[in-house]
Amino acid sequence: MKNYIISGIALLSVIMTANSCKVGQPYTQPDAKLPEQYSRTITAMADTASIADLEWKQFFTDTTLQSLIGKGIANNYDLQIALKNVAASQEKLKQAKLLQLPSLNFSVAGQTSHPSDNSLNGISLNSFLGQKHIEDYNAAFNLSWEADIWGKLRMQKDIALSQYLQTYEAKRVIQTQVVASIAQGYYNLLMLDEQLNIAKNNLKLNDTTLQFTKLQWNGGLATALAVQQAEAQKQSVALLIPQLEQNIALQENALSILTGAMPDTIHRQLLLSDVHFLENLQAGVPAGLISRRPDVRSLELGVRTANAQMGIAQAEMYPSLNITASGGINSFKANNWFEIPASLFGNVLGGITQPIFQRGALKANLAVAKIQREQAVLAFRQSVLNAVGEVSDALVQNNKLKEQALIASQQTDTLQNAIRNAQLLYKGGLANYLEVITVQGNALQAELNLASIRRQQLSAVVDLYRALGGGWK
Repeated sequence: MKNYIISGIALLSVIMTANSCKVGQPYTQPDAKLPEQYSRTITAMADTASIADLEWKQFFTDTTLQSLIGKGIANNYDLQIALKNVAASQEKLKQAKLLQLPSLNFSVAGQTSHPSDNSLNGISLNSFLGQKHIEDYNAAFNLSWEADIWGKLRMQKDIALSQYLQTYEAKRVIQTQVVASIAQGYYNLLMLDEQLNIAKNNLKLNDTTLQFTKLQWNGGLATALAVQQAEAQKQSVALLIPQLEQNIALQENALSILTGAMPDTIHRQLLLSDVHFLENLQAGVPAGLISRRPDVRSLELGVRTANAQMGIAQAEMYPSLNITASGGINSFKANNWFEIPASLFGNVLGGITQPIFQRGALKANLAVAKIQREQAVLAFRQSVLNAVGEVSDALVQNNKLKEQALIASQQTDTLQNAIRNAQLLYKGGLANYLEVITVQGNALQAELNLASIRRQQLSAVVDLYRALGGGWK
């Protein structure tokens, strides 16, 4: 007994000493080589605050849009699939937490063997036991455990945790896309409403011009060509109305599907000109993207996973210690199977396994794991680069679209004044019908263009919010 105790203490000491030996590199965040600011031309970036820190309900204040986004988050099927992925990954994480526990199972078995009378076993049974068959009954608990000498099981748990967090970040990525897509679609719908009103108002204006031209033709002051040109201009404007109504219906259908609902009418009261955001859209500093952008965070977790997999590949090259134990009751006869302590048995086996002939394959696996980690680092850096580029693009768009909106608004005002002057001159016989038709057509295009630029401004704001990592809170 004393020798068993000494051997047990020695084995435990070896395990504890070996457990302090870890392989693999401790994880450190790769250098993303971030710039100090997002844009070469826009330098007001010193403040670390960002609009991405705002929850989507705080950023989008229109109640109709808030309702649409809320429905999208609750019912969008892509988001629901992502949530199922999170749930499945969570179960795998729970399983990984149990890897370091020993495996224990219970088994009950009974066996009867009838050897040939002419076999060695048959002759031995007849000679020594005086019977023709062998019975064996066993009930035992069996335990097996691999000592986590090199931290391999711990790294498997780290991988499971990283993969779980990746599915969580993937869900956030989809939510930011859903929020941005619904906002973009809603603002596009408001633009189409604005353009439809512009087309209807311009149609009335062209109808007035056509009626006046017909009166002049009846009085001999205009030609039939003038009437035809005025009527053709009116028809061109009238053609826009069903086209815009079609686009409105298609956009409503797309928004309905994004919210997980059947295609239907989107009820709204706000006008395009009523939508306003903060005048100063703070972007913060590029370093904040790593913590805010879920796609960037997901790829960083991919680096963590690759780093742990490299450690496991390295640990596979070293010896592994496995301990097995079993204990229970055993008997060659059923009638005394449960006699205790006579039927009790127990055994313990500890073994160290060192791969020899597989070492070349294990080295290759380690080399592949190192390359995969380098690939993960490159993918992470590429995602950071893309994120900075998206923010920079959105900042430039916001800045330049303000200038375009100002010029387009001035152009619209100029052409509205030109329409009034052309009508007065036409009625006074000082301008011909071509000048009136031309200025009306130019005014229509200018107004439609202004509505488009205003929608692009709103889209650029949404793009900036998404690019900075906003929308998942």
